[in-house]
Amino acid sequence: MKKLFLMLAAATFAANVSAQNTVITSNKFGDNWYVGVNGGVATPMQKYGDNGFMKGFAPNVGLRVGKNLTTVFGLAAEGQAYFLSKSDSKSMMGNKTFINATNVSLLGTFNLSNLFAGYNGEPRSFEVIALGGFGWEHIFGGLSKANALTSKAAIDFAFNLGAAKALQLYIEPAVVFGLDHYSLSAAANALAMNPGTMKYDSRNGLFQLNVGLNYKFGNSNGTHNFAKAQLRDQNEIDQLNAKINELRAESNAKDGKIAADGRTIADLQAQLVACQNKPAPTAKVVVKQNSQLQPIVIFGAGKTSIDAAQYASIEMVAKYMRNHKDAKILIKGYASPEGDEVKNKALADGRAESVKNALIKRYKIAADRITAQGMGATSELSEENDFNRVAMFFDTTVK
Repeated sequence: MKKLFLMLAAATFAANVSAQNTVITSNKFGDNWYVGVNGGVATPMQKYGDNGFMKGFAPNVGLRVGKNLTTVFGLAAEGQAYFLSKSDSKSMMGNKTFINATNVSLLGTFNLSNLFAGYNGEPRSFEVIALGGFGWEHIFGGLSKANALTSKAAIDFAFNLGAAKALQLYIEPAVVFGLDHYSLSAAANALAMNPGTMKYDSRNGLFQLNVGLNYKFGNSNGTHNFAKAQLRDQNEIDQLNAKINELRAESNAKDGKIAADGRTIADLQAQLVACQNKPAPTAKVVVKQNSQLQPIVIFGAGKTSIDAAQYASIEMVAKYMRNHKDAKILIKGYASPEGDEVKNKALADGRAESVKNALIKRYKIAADRITAQGMGATSELSEENDFNRVAMFFDTTVK
């Protein structure tokens, strides 16, 4: 026995070494659960009365619920019921009830394929799984009516089916021993046995062959099974960190430029407000046809909407048109030269139309006194691109 344990320990160590490079995603509480049904027949391990090995059969069905705790080890709870086996209503267990006996077990499961060959990120199409544990049985009716502790040992020859391998079909030979002399097949000849408990006696056991089907529920990793974790080597991590630092430096440089441009715009707006606050000249101003009016409207990059601060310029033009009832205005919209030509033309058109709509809707200037024209992209108004994103006003009144 000592040699057997040493051999198993050595095999386990070798299997762990072979699979040491496979890192599995974490097993959360809700992961790797399954439920299944099974059914088959049982026969006594030893002859008694009219029955014996392969001479008396009891059909059985079972329900199994389990969780795989690792790729090798898991736990399962199983309940099985054994039924009548003869037409004269005398069962293999010596009673006349439709259900002869029930057995509820807690089993440990050991995936021998993964133990000895490692786990490669998904189940194999064929696996060998060992099961073993203890249970509690109840035998119904007659002389053999009893409750007793049981033990079960089994081997599952399992086939994982489907692309997701969520279904597992298995063939399971098993032996079930009653650890009390009033148990399983030995109940029928209990009077002939010596009293005693916790004995693995063939007179007290069944051999059964079942076929079962398990369904594995979906996991948090997006599969129905354990999945291999995605790992990166240190060199790749260092390269990614360097790229992050490079992008962060570029972002900081752009933030600095944006801040500088913001200060320039703020200065220009302050100058504009100062000009707007100057007293209006008392002398009548004569404006020539197509002459440019002083106010301008500045737009943000890629925008046709008017910022709140820019309405001061539009209000000045509206006041001019109220003071000059016959004046007609041409609004020219511009875009900065960077970017796509078609998009810049659309921006220039949109900016001119936005200012025109503001004069009509907000300041109640008649639409027939205003013309909007998009001029497309330009670099001639200013060396700074920010000052090329504008709308300008021209008096087109015929004198």
